Amino acid sequence: MMSINRRDFLLKAGLGVGAVAANGFIPGLGYINAATAADLLDPLAPKQPHFPGKVKSVIWLHQNGAPSTIDLYDYKPELAKLAGQPVPASFLKGIKTSTQGGVNKLFYSNQRTFKQYGESGAWFSNLLPNLAQQADKIAFIKSSVTVGATHDISILKLNTGDLNPGRPSLGAWVNYALGSLNPDLPSYVVLYNGEQEPSAGSVNWSSGFLPAVYQGTAFRPSDSPILYLERPELRSADQQRASLDLLKQLNRLGGDRRPADTELRARLESYELADRMQRAAPEAVDLSKESEATLKLYGIDDPTSESYGKVLLRARRLVERGVRFVQVVSGYPGNVSDQERRSWDAHSDLDGNHATQARMVDKPIAGLLADLKTLGLLDSTLVVWASEFSRTPWGESGTGRDHNPWGYTQWVAGGGVKAGFTYGETDELGVQVADKDKAVDTYDLHATVLHLLGLDHLKTTFINNGRSERPTVVYGKVVKELLA
Repeated sequence: MMSINRRDFLLKAGLGVGAVAANGFIPGLGYINAATAADLLDPLAPKQPHFPGKVKSVIWLHQNGAPSTIDLYDYKPELAKLAGQPVPASFLKGIKTSTQGGVNKLFYSNQRTFKQYGESGAWFSNLLPNLAQQADKIAFIKSSVTVGATHDISILKLNTGDLNPGRPSLGAWVNYALGSLNPDLPSYVVLYNGEQEPSAGSVNWSSGFLPAVYQGTAFRPSDSPILYLERPELRSADQQRASLDLLKQLNRLGGDRRPADTELRARLESYELADRMQRAAPEAVDLSKESEATLKLYGIDDPTSESYGKVLLRARRLVERGVRFVQVVSGYPGNVSDQERRSWDAHSDLDGNHATQARMVDKPIAGLLADLKTLGLLDSTLVVWASEFSRTPWGESGTGRDHNPWGYTQWVAGGGVKAGFTYGETDELGVQVADKDKAVDTYDLHATVLHLLGLDHLKTTFINNGRSERPTVVYGKVVKELLA
């Protein structure tokens, strides 16, 4: 008797998703039942979390290029005292420093001053006067660490948890695990300001080995951020709907026989989503109906902060409308032509670079936190301020800073977060985490974000090539001290 393998059986059963539910196994989902089969018909249907989440949406603020957090939040009087001297060897123990120009003399800007703000007494430099007013909404992670010393590699790790392309981004995992709250908008949106797509591009919002429908949708930084959103003038809405219905029927003749073809399923869903977005998306990204006071709150009245302010106001409008995950990558102001100021990457002229970048983001981020609070959205939204790494206390050419993955600051704010709290610290010069037991890696940050959404990172899994994969690879712990 001729043997029949599972693939032959499913193909010959030929009854589409219903037959698969009765008879088989779907890669990534394992053996499935009728309820799972229904999810295949609508992969973005809302799903229940593992436990009640504290937040519904995330705004992920990636500060591209790696700001020097010892020049923003991490006040180091000892660095000011020892500026111009060699780095004491004791501070370099256990780390490799051959990333760029080696270890030079300690550098402290004579333009930098620090003050404490709010009841929490959090430290902010004079680069962030507006964000400082929001001190008591923020929980600082001053013991952040990562792996990798080049931007593209560490950015990939920040977004996907791995140093190599191929894994899903955190936003894709959230999209997969929780589905959409608004079927008329993408559940995972990427925003950026500046004229160019962010470094390394779409690999940082890829769905990786997850079905392609869960990848991020990038919006351009313009008044018309979504390409091809407008319907052709000579085609009516009814004509377009009829074309899509016919296309759906034709595609599903083959699609139902190939339930594991995630690219095809994502393509079918994209046509339907595009049709719905033609009605919903223009209103969602339209800032013309916002008040003058709101525009000013986000710094849209200042040429330096205008472009980033528009991006963050759109982020607020998107989470207001149920978008699960908004990934915002900082770019550069429209009035900047100097290549050295197009990201936070200040290997030279740190003062000039950070003065521009800080002015670009300071008022918009402060405005976002204040606006979310006023609208009652901060309790249901998690804001994450993160970067691929930070910068060293020693200078390159005397005026800039090298890459530092050994100890730096990130922060979170919003629902479920212990506001006005600081977790961990770096050593007296800001080189390394002082207490290694309090080190917070990218995996730990991801696990904590997922926890606040109601997801156990150990139980958020997908079968890939016979292996059960999860967002934090084989690492990660929830930083419970940050939780309210």
